[in-house]
Amino acid sequence: MNAVLDDHRTLYEILRNHDARYDGRIFVGVSSTGIYCRPVCRARVPKRENCTFFAHAAVAEKAGFRPCLLCRPELAPGSTKADAVSQLASLALRRIEDGALNLMSVDELAAEFGVSGRHLRRAITSELGVTPIELAQTQRLLLAKQLLTESDLSITDVAYAAGFESLRRFNALFKSRYRLAPRALRREYRQAYRDQSTNDGAVTQFRIEYRLPFNFQAQLGFLLGRAIPGVEHVNEQFYERSVRVGEHCGWMRVERTEVKRSKRRNEVLTLSLSEGLRPAAVTLIARVKALFDTRADITAIETVLSADPLLRPLIKARPGLRVPGAFDGFELLVRAILGQQVSVKGATTLSGRLAERFGESLDFEHAHLSCLSPTAATLAQSTVDEIASIGLPRKRAECIRAAAQAVAGGDLILAPGADPVRVREQLLALPGIGEWTNAYVQMRALAWPDAMPSGDLGIKKALGMDKEKAVAERTEAWRPWRAYGAMHLWHSLSQTSGG
Repeated sequence: MNAVLDDHRTLYEILRNHDARYDGRIFVGVSSTGIYCRPVCRARVPKRENCTFFAHAAVAEKAGFRPCLLCRPELAPGSTKADAVSQLASLALRRIEDGALNLMSVDELAAEFGVSGRHLRRAITSELGVTPIELAQTQRLLLAKQLLTESDLSITDVAYAAGFESLRRFNALFKSRYRLAPRALRREYRQAYRDQSTNDGAVTQFRIEYRLPFNFQAQLGFLLGRAIPGVEHVNEQFYERSVRVGEHCGWMRVERTEVKRSKRRNEVLTLSLSEGLRPAAVTLIARVKALFDTRADITAIETVLSADPLLRPLIKARPGLRVPGAFDGFELLVRAILGQQVSVKGATTLSGRLAERFGESLDFEHAHLSCLSPTAATLAQSTVDEIASIGLPRKRAECIRAAAQAVAGGDLILAPGADPVRVREQLLALPGIGEWTNAYVQMRALAWPDAMPSGDLGIKKALGMDKEKAVAERTEAWRPWRAYGAMHLWHSLSQTSGG
C-alpha cells in the first residue's frame, strides 16, 4: 500500500462519484483549503489539480492537512487486513487504531508479535509512510475530535479519554495540527452543524459508521442466541450490556439509527453510554466497532465469496453479513470453552450461571442487567471445584482456570489485531483447547478474517462433508475471507451451530 496514492484519474472519479466503497480506504487532501476529506464528503468537489490522495488519515495529517468538519474523517470505517501487503504492519495498525499505544510502548507492542521495536517501526513506516507514534497521535486527535463533537465532556476529560498524558500536550498538538483550539473547534462545529446532538446529560451518544451493505439484523440475531444472561440483553432493535472499564462502570446500548448528513439521511450505529461510562468512551467505541465488524470491506469480501456457487445464493439472501466480533476477548474465550460439545442454548445457560456466580453485582438498577462479566483475574484466583460448581465437567473447569491465568498474567492477548499464529500456539498449549476453539476465538476475538473452524459439525453439514481435511480443501478458494464464508454456512443452518 503506497502512503500517497498516485492514480489520480481513477481516484478523482471515486471522489467525484462519492463512492462509498472506498470510504476509509482513501482520503483526499485539498490544497486550496488545507483540509482532507473522505471520498463520501458532500462538500463541493474540488478541482482535480488541488487534490492529493492518501491511504491513511495519519499520512494526510503528516502532509499538513486538517480534517473536514463536514464529513468527519474520524468516523470513516477503518481499513481491513487484506488491504496491506505486510501482515505485520496490518495487524499492528489495527492494534494502534484501537489504542494499544495508549497503554504500552512500541517495543512492548512489537513483543506481542515476536519482533523487535525497530523491526515493527520499519515495517509500518515502509507500508504506510508514517511511524507507529504518528499513527497513534493521529488516532488520538481524531478520537478527541469525535468526543468534542458528540459529547459534553470537559476539555480535560477529552484529552485523557483520547489517550493524551497531559492537557498541555493535547492542546499544543491539537492547535498545531488542526489550527484551532479544542474549545473553538467544538464551538465552530456546533454552530455549523446542529443536527447531531441528542445527548441529555444522563446518556451520551456516539456515532459509528460503516460501509454498506450491513446486515444489522443478522448480527443481532447471532448475538441474541449467545447473550450472557444478566450481562447482555439483545432484542430485534438493539444490543445492550453491563460494562466495567477500570474504575468506570455502567451500561451501554448499540442500535441502528438514521442521521442527517448534509441533505441526505443515512444509517449509522449509535452507541449510547450511561453517565458512568462517559470517560471510557474511546475504549468502548473501539470495542463496538470490533463487535459489529464495522471495518469490513464487505463488497470486496462478497465479490470473492460469490465466485463459489454454494455461497452465491447465501450471500444474495443475506447481503452485508459480518463476522460478529467480541466485546471482550477473554469473555469470548470462556464462552467458546463452555460451548464445547454442548448446544448454543446449553452454553448460554452455563455462561449465565458463571456470571451470576463470579461476576460483580451491579451497583445500579437496570431492567435486564444484573451483573458484570467475570474477569480473568477473578477466575484465575478461583479453584477448579468452584468453577465446576456451575455444572461443568472438572476438565472444562480446569481449562477455564488455565485460560484465565494466561490472560490475567498478560501472556495471552485476545484482541483484534493480535498475531493469529502466536495466539494459536498459546491456545493449543492450554489443557482442553483444540482447533475448533482456537478457530472460533480467531474469528471473533482476534477479528482474523481468514479463520476457518473446519472441524465444526454445522459447517461439515452445510458442505455435505464429514472430514475436516476435506472442508479445509473445499474452502481454500475463499481466502482471505474464510471466516465470512463460515458465517454464511452457519446462518444457512438457522444458527444451530457456531459456538
